[in-house]
Amino acid sequence: MSDSNPPFFPVPGVRLASTAAAIRYQERDDLLVLELRPGSVCAAVFTRNAFCAAPVTLARHHLAQCAPRYLLINAGNANAGTGRQGLAAAHASCEALADLADCRAEQVLPFSTGVIGEHLPVERIASALPTALKRLDAAAWPDAARAIMTTDTVPKLRSQRFLLNGQQATVTGIAKGAGMICPDMATMLAFLATDVAIAPELLQHCLQSAADRSFNSITVDGDTSTNDACVLVATGALGNPAVTDAASAEYTAVLSAVETVCTDLATAIVRDAEGATKLVTVEVEEARDHAEARNVAYTVAHSPLVKTALFASDPNWGRILAAVGRAGIDELDIEGVHIDLGDVRIVEAGARASSYTETLGAAVMAKPEILIRILLGRGNAQTRVLTCDFSYDYVRINAEYRS
Repeated sequence: MSDSNPPFFPVPGVRLASTAAAIRYQERDDLLVLELRPGSVCAAVFTRNAFCAAPVTLARHHLAQCAPRYLLINAGNANAGTGRQGLAAAHASCEALADLADCRAEQVLPFSTGVIGEHLPVERIASALPTALKRLDAAAWPDAARAIMTTDTVPKLRSQRFLLNGQQATVTGIAKGAGMICPDMATMLAFLATDVAIAPELLQHCLQSAADRSFNSITVDGDTSTNDACVLVATGALGNPAVTDAASAEYTAVLSAVETVCTDLATAIVRDAEGATKLVTVEVEEARDHAEARNVAYTVAHSPLVKTALFASDPNWGRILAAVGRAGIDELDIEGVHIDLGDVRIVEAGARASSYTETLGAAVMAKPEILIRILLGRGNAQTRVLTCDFSYDYVRINAEYRS
C-alpha cells in the first residue's frame, strides 16, 4: 500500500543531515545525524525484548546520565545479537561523533536498524560523519525519513502545528518500519521533536501516553524487534514558559499534537507493511477491562488465518470467531458476542447473523480498508488495534531479506 507525506514544518532547535556510509546499502543514504539545541530535553521509550540491541542498551545508559546533543542513526545493520563487541561498536560510533562535534560521548544517543547478528562497521560510520555534519540543515526532514528506511517502500514524515498560549508551536516526526512490527515499548524507529519548553517528566509522560495509543497499538506480524525505540525531543526554542502541570490546557495541547503525529506515523507504518494490500482496524468493545480488550484485539490481528483470508478477500468469518474464542477470556458467554465486518453484522448471539450473506461479506473484504468490530457483551472497556493482511509478498520479502 502506498503512502504520501503531507507538508512538514521544521522544528526550531533541530538540524538534521543524512549521508551514505555503505553500511549495507549502496548508492543511498543510510546514516542520519540529528543535532539538538543546547538545553533541549529528551524522552524515550524502548523495546522490552530481552535481546535488545547494543544501541538500545547504550542509549538508555547515556540518557540516564545527561541530556543529549546528538542522535546518531544507521540503517542496514541492527547491531543486535553482537555481544560485548556490539556495545563497544555502538560506543565507538558515539565517540567518533562526539570528537567531531566537541561534546561528550554520553551526549550522543545511538540507534540502529537492519540485519540482526552482524557487526557494525564503525569505520564506515566514522568516515561518513564529517560529511553529515557539514550538511546539517533544519529543513532536511524528508532526507532524514528516507535515510532510516530498510524494507520500507516510502518514507514516513508527519508534522503538526498548534497554538500554545497564542504562539504557533510545532511537532514533527519521522518513523521507519514495515516488518518485524509489534512494538512493545515500550525494526521500528521513530524520532519526534517539538519547539515547546516542557518539564522532562511531563515530556516522558507525554511520549509514553502517545506511544501507547499509537505505536503500541499496531501490529504487522506479531514480532517485537530487538531495536524498537521512539524518541521525543523538546528544544524549548519557542520561548514559552515551561509546561509543568499535567492538568493544564498547555499540556493537553502538547499531548494532543504529539498523539496526532504518532498516530499518523503508526498508521503509515501499517499502510506500508511488507507485502500488505489492506489496512485493517480491529475494534473490541464491551470488554471487562482494557487488558481483556487488548488480548482479543491482538489475537485476531495476529491470526495468520484471519490475515490470509483478508488478503484473499475471503469473508471467512469463522476464522475471526475462532480467534475470539481462543483469546483466553474467562467465562466468555458466546451468546453475548456480536461481530461486524464493516457495516455488515456477521455474528450475533454467538452464531452467524440471520441477515448475513456471503455477497455482503465479500463486498466488505474487497475494500482496501476494513473494520472488524467485536462486541463482547461483558463491560465498558474498549480498544483499537491497526494491522494488515498477509500476502505472498510478505513471505517473499522476509525469505529474501538477507539475500
